Amino acid sequence: MRIGVFTALFQNFPFEEALDKAIAAGVTAVEIGAGGYPGNQHCPVDELLASETARQKYLDAFKSRGLLLSALSVHNNPLDPNPDVAAKADEDIRRAVELAALLGVPVVNGFSGLPAGAPGDKIPNWVTCPWPPHFLEALNYQWNEVAIPYWQKTAKFIDEHGLRFAFEMHPGMLVYNVETLIKLRTVTRPVLGCNFDPSHLFWNGVDPVAAIRKLGDAIFHVHGKDTYVDSLNVAVNGCNDAKPYNQILHRAWTFRSIGYGHGATVWKDMISALRLVGYDYVISIEHEDALMSTDEGLGKAVALLKEAVMFEQPGEMFWA
Repeated sequence: MRIGVFTALFQNFPFEEALDKAIAAGVTAVEIGAGGYPGNQHCPVDELLASETARQKYLDAFKSRGLLLSALSVHNNPLDPNPDVAAKADEDIRRAVELAALLGVPVVNGFSGLPAGAPGDKIPNWVTCPWPPHFLEALNYQWNEVAIPYWQKTAKFIDEHGLRFAFEMHPGMLVYNVETLIKLRTVTRPVLGCNFDPSHLFWNGVDPVAAIRKLGDAIFHVHGKDTYVDSLNVAVNGCNDAKPYNQILHRAWTFRSIGYGHGATVWKDMISALRLVGYDYVISIEHEDALMSTDEGLGKAVALLKEAVMFEQPGEMFWA
């Protein structure tokens, strides 16, 4: 395995300076935003699609530093009820897939998206319970009339380009847990899988090891991000929490650097589970810790992962 970083935390730095900061932090892989919420500050998609010379120069920037480009990321909402938003998201996904194929990058990360609750609605609607009955009507519409047709068509496009697309299971999206990811994957193509991010699972009460073992070879990419669950606030109001992220003292949970939500043993168990299911790619650190600077948060995450990650292949079982 490799330790990597999602360069969105360096978005205020020019491309090559961001790569140098990644190297200084001690990682050997980077994930780059190519549109959507992460932006594309480090990936000039138009220029790279248009020019083989530009693509070679771009790849040389990674190669000369010994860095692997692990994934392009386009987190957005291609199922948005606003047709302009949905069309732009779909265009960004398709262009990222085309570019990844040209660059030799095997996976594009993103979201499943979230539709409205019914035709004519203007805002996406995330359903979290089956009653009153209109929620089940909304889910039927979202899955069968919007999401499945879109992702069947898009999965075919991804497959034709020899790529894989990895969904981050994110609350507020139609695919937000193991069950919903497997559901969408089952009715589309196996080129759709998971960008496994434990941070969103922790506050939902999910055991990441159990999730990893259930997902198996559907895991295409992994994010390294932790979450601190505040037991005192959860005891009063539960885990669903819409307070702004900067109200840390009062929230049920908050994103933290690796090790500040769960200790090394938890991360070692996750890394071991990933190896058990055959994952041997990148753990890409996503820094979103409001209590630390980016440099300190990244540095602490790298330090813990260096303790937890197994870099070499298993040895011979001489004892068995």
